[in-house]
Amino acid sequence: MTRKKTAVLISGRGSNMSALISAAMAPDYPAEIALVLSNRPDAKGLEHAKELGIATGVVDHKDFSGDREAFEKDVDAVLKQHKIELVALAGFMRILTPFLVNAWSNRMINIHPALLPSFKGLATHERALEEGVKLHGATVHYVSAEMDDGPIIAQGAVPVLDDDTPDVLAARVLEIEHRIYPRALELVASGKAKVAGARVTTGSVEGSLSDNLVWP
Repeated sequence: MTRKKTAVLISGRGSNMSALISAAMAPDYPAEIALVLSNRPDAKGLEHAKELGIATGVVDHKDFSGDREAFEKDVDAVLKQHKIELVALAGFMRILTPFLVNAWSNRMINIHPALLPSFKGLATHERALEEGVKLHGATVHYVSAEMDDGPIIAQGAVPVLDDDTPDVLAARVLEIEHRIYPRALELVASGKAKVAGARVTTGSVEGSLSDNLVWP
């Protein structure tokens, strides 16, 4: 089996990065975490990747005087240097321009802490509580030009409880993130996740729950 060389892009501690790395340690996992790249030299996730012998890199966005495309061209150059085939955004806190999105079309995925298309953007847990929803969760999707948009690969749902605070709800959602992101990357790297317009098909025929929906 040829494993897809995958880069994980982070800006902080990289808890979802760690979940992907753990999954990729299995010899039959179809993706290899070959690079962890950050826009922040002090990102804690870089230390963890180095400890595991994974190549790391930094392209500091502060060096580009607000020129986002110039920043992304350097990111793209590093990805190509490492012969990367897939990109997984894991808390990468930069709004992407069409340059990088188009360069990695259908090869870049992202995880968002909400059940898209609801609650795009920031403060998702606070907004979920304010709106009084009974289900919340996380979504893995292909990256498109619009923020927190693009064909959905996997979603996981958690209940919203009466005594939840944003932090308590965030912790419950994070657990589901760590479950669905490795599964979504597996579907993409194996070629099972196929984009058909606005939808992603995985060929699942298992029971009442598909491969790309997870419940706690």
